[in-house]
Amino acid sequence: MTLKRINWPLWSGLLLSLFAFLSYYLIFVWYPTTRNFPWANLLLFVGAVALLVAGFRRAFKTDRPLRSKIVASIVTSVGVLVCALFLFIFFVAAKWIPAAPGAPRVGQKAPDVTITDTNNKPISLAQLLSTPIEGKPPRGVVLIFYRGYW
Repeated sequence: MTLKRINWPLWSGLLLSLFAFLSYYLIFVWYPTTRNFPWANLLLFVGAVALLVAGFRRAFKTDRPLRSKIVASIVTSVGVLVCALFLFIFFVAAKWIPAAPGAPRVGQKAPDVTITDTNNKPISLAQLLSTPIEGKPPRGVVLIFYRGYW
């Protein structure tokens, strides 16, 4: 009597692939080091693909039944498709997001805006450009917009 053994690399690869996909949106999107470039997810996908390949090769040994080969093909395909979907969404579809039509372009003169500084006093862009710094007129102002959580 032969004992049936589960193809753990195959199923672990599928679970790791699903975790790598979902973890970006549930965990890593909250941290700037993993949100801006998904290096942690890419490492998880490399591990998932390695496990899927190992499980696929294990399923195609000569002593394995046809059923295990079919299941391995389906599971490997699903795991690789999950990886491909993540890569497509992050690196291809993200480029399709349209730019804001009213936003100034790089090098273009910014419209005059008035914001509050850290002391809650209003300050305008024209005021920043006209106030001398160490006796010299300023050459420009760098405006940086980012999401802040404070």
